[in-house]
Amino acid sequence: MAELCVKFFSNCLKRNTEFKMLLPNDPRQDIPWEEEKHRPEDMKTILLLHGYTGDADIWVNREQAAGLNIAIVAPNGENGFWLDGEATGRKYASFVGEELIEYIRKTFGLALTPDKTGVMGLSMGGFGALHTALAYPETFGCAAALSSALIHNEVAKMKEGQGNSVANYEYYKECFGDPSKLQESDNNPEYLVKKLKAEGRKLPDIFMACGTEDFLLEPNRAFHKFLTDEGVDHVYEEAEGIHDMNFWSRYAAIFMPRMFG
Repeated sequence: MAELCVKFFSNCLKRNTEFKMLLPNDPRQDIPWEEEKHRPEDMKTILLLHGYTGDADIWVNREQAAGLNIAIVAPNGENGFWLDGEATGRKYASFVGEELIEYIRKTFGLALTPDKTGVMGLSMGGFGALHTALAYPETFGCAAALSSALIHNEVAKMKEGQGNSVANYEYYKECFGDPSKLQESDNNPEYLVKKLKAEGRKLPDIFMACGTEDFLLEPNRAFHKFLTDEGVDHVYEEAEGIHDMNFWSRYAAIFMPRMFG
């Protein structure tokens, strides 16, 4: 498994940025079945989205990804909630869903079709994985969202001067836009689901998991109920666990083999 760190200029972010990458294109010639297992035409790609305060990092099992012939691309989304902010240089959704994908296609010949392209994230990145796949269903065929920060309904009720223990009103307004308009905004994954259904478009395959002791359990249950009420097929699982890497690593290993059927 080749490991790369790529720095390039992002027009969406108006600065140099970098992503880390695992690329299973170096099979051992002394093991006959390795080259057959790692055929480039069969390779899948998962964009791996970090959480709040995180950065570009590979947090899935490298050996498992190699065994499944999956390339992993981990971009840096800072604390932008993987959404397009209004300020210049804060188009994080466009960066992941358009610019980075085009760069990967042009440079590595990967992620050419939705059936070979997925997105996975934890916490803020779990929200980002769902939003990205729903915003770009023609690009991403599946999304795996772990302990997702599905706080859009909480943010929609915020007034100036409010906030929560994580961040203040101004931060959420920068990420999500005017909270009073969020319910009917493309920054709301529930709005995107309804819009895709109304347009008769195919929704990505959705895999969700959250720990039963996680402080984000109720928002995840609420989104699971929303998808169920909307008749959207999806996988939702709960298991013992808190908001930590033990749970995320466990469910990344469970979902990776299932994401591409």
